Formats: sequence, C-alpha cells, structure tokens
Amino acid sequence: MPKSRIRKKDDFTPPPIKKTTIKLDSRRWVAPFMLALFAIGLLWIVVFYVTDMRFPIESLKNWNIVVGFGFIAAGFGVSTQWK
Repeated sequence: MPKSRIRKKDDFTPPPIKKTTIKLDSRRWVAPFMLALFAIGLLWIVVFYVTDMRFPIESLKNWNIVVGFGFIAAGFGVSTQWK
C-alpha cells in the first residue's frame, strides 16, 4: 500500500507589529478651566468665612457654602473631559 504524503504545516508567523503612537490629543482648556473652578470654589468658601458671612452674597446666607462646593463639583465634572 502506498504511503500517504505528510502535509507540512507552515511555521507560525506572528501578525505584523503595529506601530502605535500615543496621541496626546488632550484638550488644552480642560486643565486650566478645571483648576480655575476649584480655585473659585475654594475662594468663595474662604471669603464667606473670613468676612463673617457677609460676602460674596449676603442674602444667600449659608447657601454660599453650597455655591462654593458647586464650583468645586463642576471642576470635577470638567475633569472627566481630560484625556
């Protein structure tokens, strides 16, 4: 009986290596705007306490703290846009 031919398999060839470049395509305005919101919020709260709760807006009374933390929270919201 004739012997069957043995098929030779090709050696494993790894896929070609892709050249990946890291794109630092971060929006330039995000970091300064985020830090500005943090600073405004902190400054708002500090001014509120230092001026015996008369400034920045006296009619808001203790809601000035919420406004200050609102600026800080907005800064954290903007930070999600940073790449």
